[in-house]
Amino acid sequence: MNANFRAGFVAIIGKPNVGKSTLMNKLMGEKLSIISPKPQTTRQQIKGIISDNEKQIIFMDTPGFVTARYELHNKMLEYIHSSLKDSDVIVFITDAKKFPTDYDKQICDLIMKLSIPKIAMLNKTDLVEESIVEKKLDLLHKYNFDQITPISVLQTHDFKSLLSTIVDLLPVHPPYFATDEISDLPMRFFVQEIIREKIFLNFGDEIPYASTVVVEQYHDFPNKVAIAANIWLEKKSQKPIILGKNGSKIKAVRIEAEKEIHRLVEKRVKLDLWVKIKPNWRKKPNALKEFGYR
Repeated sequence: MNANFRAGFVAIIGKPNVGKSTLMNKLMGEKLSIISPKPQTTRQQIKGIISDNEKQIIFMDTPGFVTARYELHNKMLEYIHSSLKDSDVIVFITDAKKFPTDYDKQICDLIMKLSIPKIAMLNKTDLVEESIVEKKLDLLHKYNFDQITPISVLQTHDFKSLLSTIVDLLPVHPPYFATDEISDLPMRFFVQEIIREKIFLNFGDEIPYASTVVVEQYHDFPNKVAIAANIWLEKKSQKPIILGKNGSKIKAVRIEAEKEIHRLVEKRVKLDLWVKIKPNWRKKPNALKEFGYR
């Protein structure tokens, strides 16, 4: 192995809906984190691993920084703090139009107390005037980031410079994971996330936030995968909404999820979805544990 091999953990942090998951997917060249226009789409820490003969970068996509209203939010904040504690480099990403929000200031004050390298990314610069971008960059400079980069994550296709900067900030260390792994999470997790993404994209505000998904069965056959998953809701009144007239809404979620899972596993996919109720699950620690929020 290269004597100068570098490896480490890189936390991607920012407030909800600033482009954290899009950034990680672009850096990975793979869709690992689900994406929707709604905040709080990401609920858990998701690792994406890039390896070659010289480096291993373990990106950690984190939930958006939120004010806790439910026990679920407390869990999301735990994932954020855990990522910061474990990281060798922090990438803070913010919205060029909205920076600095109170959340941004809170996050910057938090990470400035940590004695590890930090990169700031001012995202969505294609949506604001250049003079505003310059003003926002000046505001970021007071937080003493090691590097500040204006960017449009959606419009950018070459991230070699950013990856090079990150590698330079990582410690010399042997790899933490096998070099052919792209994540430490099982396929069941990614299937659950794909189904959740389709719920976020197909419904209004109430259903996505009141729902979670648990894969109960995952059978991997030579020519197909057969999956059975439960969609858990908080209220009985939400069930007919997610089912839709004659099951039309749940069918749309199933078909879209099957297509996405097929892209991931490269096999035919048979997905069965069931809708169940667990009242106020977001507020109950035992329910969160049961649903995989460790």
